[in-house]
Amino acid sequence: MIRTDGLRFGYDDRPVLRGVDFRAESGDVTVLLGRNGAGKSTLLKQFNGLLEPDDGRVVVDGETIQYDADSIAVLRQTVGFVFQDPDDQLVAPTVGQDVAFGPTNLGIDSTEAVEWALSRVGLDGYEDRLCSRLSGGEKKRVALAGVLAMKPSTIILDEPTAGLDGDGTRALVELLRELTNEGISVVVSTHYPDFAVAVGDSFSLLDDGRIAHRTSSFDEIPARNYGLRQFDSARNN
Repeated sequence: MIRTDGLRFGYDDRPVLRGVDFRAESGDVTVLLGRNGAGKSTLLKQFNGLLEPDDGRVVVDGETIQYDADSIAVLRQTVGFVFQDPDDQLVAPTVGQDVAFGPTNLGIDSTEAVEWALSRVGLDGYEDRLCSRLSGGEKKRVALAGVLAMKPSTIILDEPTAGLDGDGTRALVELLRELTNEGISVVVSTHYPDFAVAVGDSFSLLDDGRIAHRTSSFDEIPARNYGLRQFDSARNN
């Protein structure tokens, strides 16, 4: 479970999060919605210590995050983060080396972990492929495999369907459902209503630096009130 209490954060003199009270239940897919620039990525980065709040707190599995190096290292074994742009995440020349990076640092058997993680994202046999030669969708799957290989209890995904085709998105929906069935919690931000409806157990709308709505029904998100008209298509299907 992830919870924030009164979370505040800003860049220089520009406040972004203005007292966010957020909750993601264990074993659920929690979907974070909001306009471009609403601060969704900023909020997600609070959940595994990539950013430290100016005020308030982040609670993961009942423990308030501490920001010393040892505590953050432990936190990132528990909460994995998949960036929107996989080029910000891939660190090694080959797929196998990249996926092995995290497990190796944790003392996990990297060979077994790499094979298992790549199979989960549909990239069996990709170990020797160069990351630089992969498509954008393949890079996203490698980034996700690198997180899965560390066996976190929670996975954070920032706009994971950006750049994926229909088949890639359907495969991701299926994988996220498999992961939650195995007890892994997922928090995901998205602009795509069909994807949100397909994966979400609960939905939180970030507006004006706060969680304006939290609901288990996508239909209860007041999209028109927040300029999110692209959500209307999901309601009509």
